[in-house]
Amino acid sequence: MAIKPAQVKELRERTGAGMMDCKRALEESSGDIDAAAEYLRKAGQAKADKKASRIAAEGKVVISSDASGARHAIVEINSETDFVAKDENFAAFADRVGALAATEAPADLAALMATQVDGEALEALRTALVAKVGENIAVRRFEVLEGSDTVGAYSHMGKIGVLVALDGGDDVLAKDIAMHVAASAPVYVDAADVPAADREKEREIFEAQALAQGKPPEIAKKMVEGQLRKHFDSLTLTGQPFVKDPDQRVRDLLKTAGATVRRFIRFEVGEGIEKKADDFVGEVMAQASQSS
Repeated sequence: MAIKPAQVKELRERTGAGMMDCKRALEESSGDIDAAAEYLRKAGQAKADKKASRIAAEGKVVISSDASGARHAIVEINSETDFVAKDENFAAFADRVGALAATEAPADLAALMATQVDGEALEALRTALVAKVGENIAVRRFEVLEGSDTVGAYSHMGKIGVLVALDGGDDVLAKDIAMHVAASAPVYVDAADVPAADREKEREIFEAQALAQGKPPEIAKKMVEGQLRKHFDSLTLTGQPFVKDPDQRVRDLLKTAGATVRRFIRFEVGEGIEKKADDFVGEVMAQASQSS
């Protein structure tokens, strides 16, 4: 099948492999990006599968607590432009949404938007704000955290928000862990949380790489185990070097404090939302080549 330049570009950005290697991998995988990325990793031609979330939407992440301080909510509210995200009307609406989520702990997004505010549903307030600012406003997601010994919260300029629930520890530790999560974006709390299927896939990839290097089986086995530990440490909160003291890992910090992380929630504005980018120069060049 014909492989498009855009496919090669996406795979190259995702894996760090060479252009021709990417093209060959796509041809071997019938154009399947995921399969091609795995093919490159097994061949040892990809540094890693760095499929990053494509962030395009603007807006704000709000963290709120109820009156008792025992329930906490984190909410993402999106706008089309950063200009509106900084508007005082948008900010007031976002704060109201966060407060409602923490106070009411609704079952889902539909229930949150149906919550009454001064006799009107929150959805009606959103619609009115859209008319006022001239942009689409969306309450995208929220989560509620409660029932933990210690909760830490951290917001980075309203663009990244984190809640961390600890069993044990204190407020200072919880805040430090929340700051670390914001900066390092772990995927899991610890290695035990990594799904078995993901573990096996990574093992298969590292084994294929070791065999491709011609390593003896006993050496290859040790290599794979070491690579797996390093890989999962990079993905897990407890395995990462602590941002405020890279000489120790987060698990060591927690052990010293006699604390464990029960859960963390990390929201980043626009995470996973893809906005269409208009490439006018590319379009003109394509049309020119077709006409010639």
